Amino acid sequence: MNVFLALAVLSACGGGSDPEPGPVVIADPPIIDVPDTPVGCNNVQYQIVAVTDDGLFNADYSPANTIDGNTAPDSRWSSEGVAQEIIFDLGTINPIGSLKVKWHNGAERQANFSIEASSDNSVWQSVLAESTSSGRHSGFEQVNVTSSEARYVKIIGMGNSQNEWNSIVEVEVHSCEGADGQLIDLYPNELGIELVDWYLSVPTDEDNSGTSDSIDEDDLAAGYTNSEYFYASADNGIVMRSPSYGFKTSTNTSYVRVELREMLRRGDRSIRTQGVNKNNWVFGAASNQGQAAAGGVDGELNVTLAVNNVTISGENYQIGRLVIGQIHANNDEPIRLYYRKLPGNDKGSVYFAHESRVEGSDEVYAEMIGSRSNSASNPSDGIALDEKFSYRINVTANLLTVTIIREGKDNIVADLDMSNSLFDEDDQYHYFKVGVYHLNNSSDPDEYAQATFYEIRNAHTGYAKSE
Repeated sequence: MNVFLALAVLSACGGGSDPEPGPVVIADPPIIDVPDTPVGCNNVQYQIVAVTDDGLFNADYSPANTIDGNTAPDSRWSSEGVAQEIIFDLGTINPIGSLKVKWHNGAERQANFSIEASSDNSVWQSVLAESTSSGRHSGFEQVNVTSSEARYVKIIGMGNSQNEWNSIVEVEVHSCEGADGQLIDLYPNELGIELVDWYLSVPTDEDNSGTSDSIDEDDLAAGYTNSEYFYASADNGIVMRSPSYGFKTSTNTSYVRVELREMLRRGDRSIRTQGVNKNNWVFGAASNQGQAAAGGVDGELNVTLAVNNVTISGENYQIGRLVIGQIHANNDEPIRLYYRKLPGNDKGSVYFAHESRVEGSDEVYAEMIGSRSNSASNPSDGIALDEKFSYRINVTANLLTVTIIREGKDNIVADLDMSNSLFDEDDQYHYFKVGVYHLNNSSDPDEYAQATFYEIRNAHTGYAKSE
């Protein structure tokens, strides 16, 4: 069962410098299975042992970039001209049926291509003729080919809808029973996450406002992607990737983020973003008047994700840390949920911070897995990069409950009584935030934080979507 935490009270603010923590006692409740993630036609992923082309690629964009696991746009293969070939070697003959491809500038143009397969790199058979990418997003697209036995897979680039460049960021080769050459569009708003409930912050400034761009609920639901910061992953998730430096949400914040902000108005612009109104929710301990005015009462957020990358350089207290979920109030944060992995460790820690509204009060930190210390040893029960896990944040009246859920392991649960934190006062409103709030602004310039999200579900009492 749940128990209240013996919390360490420490002096800190706003996700900045974190001093060394004290011990925290955690309960061991029963196991709850992590929800399955749909994988579609994706039976077995093969290791690609080598990749070559005809040697005509742009010197800065070699074929090896397509299998390096780096999905940033600069890590790509580019070759200009019709019928440019790139060949992937699986090392042994295997039954193939599917490729997952992240096309460069996939949201701005359609790539024209064919696919062939071979057992000996000499005799080739067509497994997909004269196809095109969707041209409507910059994430991975799954291309099913005619099932065949092959060691080598060749993509023949025929230019794109704008010019004769052939550019691919990343490629995976899979088996696929009954594959028939169908294009399966792995599109963020078709992956089971209801994006009309959110808007997105990305560290660009296309509107020349001096701050990061906000993508509203309707644009997200209509299929917005960004080839560098927000796109569908090869395994049917949504990648959020934040650099250490870039445009920020305001002049008052120190850190860059790629993050979703809950919007209960679901695109209804007649409702203001801020305030106790139908866009935001209140605690169940709030007055009847406040509950009636809000979009919902109390809240639960369920998220499944994998953290893919963290920073390894910078100020000691900033290295390897990011916030993966929050509850935000008017000006304060009832919870920030952190993941942190230090360079010398192969697993990361999970902890959270609670910020009271009481003047002069210190933030409260609770360690759930491992330690948040700047010199923490490798947590024996920690979470590795690319390891899927789930978290649940629940507020009922003034009780905050945080649960970490992993397949085959006991849940880890922490309860915190917020009765004295003043978030139930009449002017206080709340919203969930999910994504990569990247708390390192001192790393090497090319470093970044990245996580892939497979489930994001928000619910509130009285909220229409929840009933």
